[in-house]
Amino acid sequence: MLYELIMSGYGEQEDFNCAEKILYGANQTYNLNLDKRALKLSAGFGGGMAIGDVCGALTASVMVLGDLFVKNNAHESTKIKTLTTELFTAYREQMGEINCDPLKARYRTEELKCQQVIATAAKILDGIIEREIKA
Repeated sequence: MLYELIMSGYGEQEDFNCAEKILYGANQTYNLNLDKRALKLSAGFGGGMAIGDVCGALTASVMVLGDLFVKNNAHESTKIKTLTTELFTAYREQMGEINCDPLKARYRTEELKCQQVIATAAKILDGIIEREIKA
């Protein structure tokens, strides 16, 4: 699924940021059928919205959850708040943090860049989607 795609180096050749890797990869993995214009919406979320705040891999994961589990808008959804909370809680438990700058300081390497940070978000997202699609 998305985790395996990210671990294979997806998005490196295209020079995608963390948010782009998740959204473009999810579009491919989960057949979201998002067009190029919709995919470009993730560009500004990389690097914690370019200010080191909430990791772009997480914000893009929320975009994916919204696409899959919101019919028209958030207030109509019975799942989006719960699924987003689950995503952030699981990520914080596994990585110790949700903000970009501390995550980069702890996990980023020259060779792999933020692959571990992005892959962890992808794995959690995979689990949520797999469970919810089966439900």
